[in-house]
Formats: sequence, C-alpha cells, structure tokens
Amino acid sequence: MADLDRSKKLKRLVGVQRHMEKMIENELAIIVRQGEEVNAAMELTANVMTSLDPIHRGLSRHYLGRFSRLATEEKQLMAARRSQETRLAKERSKGDKLDERRKEALEQEQRASEDDAVYNLLEMMITLKDASFQQG
Repeated sequence: MADLDRSKKLKRLVGVQRHMEKMIENELAIIVRQGEEVNAAMELTANVMTSLDPIHRGLSRHYLGRFSRLATEEKQLMAARRSQETRLAKERSKGDKLDERRKEALEQEQRASEDDAVYNLLEMMITLKDASFQQG
C-alpha cells in the first residue's frame, strides 16, 4: 500500500516543482522586461546627451548621472537574469528527475499489482485442485 502512495506523492511533488518553474519563469520575464525598459531609457538618454539643442547642454551633468545609474541598473538586471536562468535550469532538472522517479515508482506499482494478480490466480487454482481431490 505504501508503494501505491509513492507514485501519487511523487506526482504531487512534480506538480509543485513545475509550479515553481513557472514562478521562476515569470520572475525572469519581469527581469527581461525591466532590462528592455532600462535599455530604452539608456538609448533615449544617450540621444538627448548628443543633442545639439541648447536646453539639453545645460542639463548634461544630469543626463550623465542618469545614464550612469541606468548602466548600473542594467548590470544588476543582467546579474539577476543570469541567476534566475541558472535557478530555472536547476529547478527544471529537479522536476525532470522527480518525474523519472514517479514513472519508475508507477512501473513498480504496476508490476507488484500484476504479481499479486498472478499469485491470486495460482492460489485459486491450487484451492480448486484441492477441492476436486477432496471430492473425488
């Protein structure tokens, strides 16, 4: 009976693991979107910095500081992205291993139930033979 529960428990664990993968994928998507926004802001800031408009020349220090902050933020997002990608790969690997173990447990359960069916059949045949010998 404990073996029957093993595949069910592993199935639940696989489900939890896949849910964790989805959560990490969502976090990774957020990081990627933020990175795209930072890149767009950096591009806009660079365009304004190189503008010949006299209004922008007076604010060049402000733009330079903003560009520097955006570059730092971009580096942080890239590090977070690499970290999330590594974490996602590990979680996928865990999920795949759990799924393999679930399949193995299910096969063992099926073999055990088939063996039990064969033993029951043999017992019935022996019982019938004993009954026929007692009558005859």
